[in-house]
Amino acid sequence: MNGLTAVRSLATLPVVTLGGDVVAHVKDTVFDTSAVRVASFTLTGRTLLSGPLPRDLPWPAVHCLGPDAVMIRDAGALCDLPLSMARRDAVRGRLLGAQVLTEDGEAVGTVLDVLVEAGTSGRLVAFRLAANRELVHGSRHRRHRVYVPRGEALSVTGRALVIPSHARTYVTDDLPAFVARVGERHDRGRGVAS
Repeated sequence: MNGLTAVRSLATLPVVTLGGDVVAHVKDTVFDTSAVRVASFTLTGRTLLSGPLPRDLPWPAVHCLGPDAVMIRDAGALCDLPLSMARRDAVRGRLLGAQVLTEDGEAVGTVLDVLVEAGTSGRLVAFRLAANRELVHGSRHRRHRVYVPRGEALSVTGRALVIPSHARTYVTDDLPAFVARVGERHDRGRGVAS
């Protein structure tokens, strides 16, 4: 499994061709309607002060998502915005700040960030939450920052993330342990022996 990247950290990453040219910067990350993977990126110009570009970068045109740049083969990977407006109602920015509810209707926190798999996958792996005490028992703080795997989500919309009531068993505030657990689940899903 590739490393995990927080969606908030993708904003302002340069979009670089394999020839080394910076052609844009990431403005926002757009997810597909089921919030399973990255669908595209909205862009700003070559300098961060350039403002929004009337183009976006669809995920299939991404060569690789790295920690310091989004790599593309060439500038032809960028699409005019009208071609991809259908994805604009997909979930991206509205996921951040969405209310988290259990299937029993109990509010247990809000989405702070989204973790995606880097490299060529773009798969949404987890949500980072500001969890209420109802989700994380024993916390003295009103809100505790925790991670919940994407696989535990029952439904995702721009305004709410619904998780099963038993999701407490998968919640952790330890990112390295969470990454290891997600890696194990990913390897088991592919049939790799641990």
